[in-house]
Amino acid sequence: MTTSYAFRGELWLYPDASGWHFITLPPEVADEIRDESAPFRRGFGSVKVTASIAGNSWSTSVFPESKSHSYVLPVKKAIRTAAGISAGDDVDVELVLDREG
Repeated sequence: MTTSYAFRGELWLYPDASGWHFITLPPEVADEIRDESAPFRRGFGSVKVTASIAGNSWSTSVFPESKSHSYVLPVKKAIRTAAGISAGDDVDVELVLDREG
């Protein structure tokens, strides 16, 4: 069975010189992923997913973030460029859990 989630979140820039951009998952999505992914979490509690934004898909992981008690999705530059999005934009996201872990 494929477990997928759709949500809208704000793209934000990590506050250092690295240039990393993230979207914080809504609490209800994070709770469901936490429950669904328990058997196949990876290092640091990360969960492998396939993410899609504006028709652009890529394999990545979501990572637990203690400040928000949620997960964060890193959004690489190639995806931001292809989707025409930047920090501060509200973005529609689809995630599919990778049960192979």
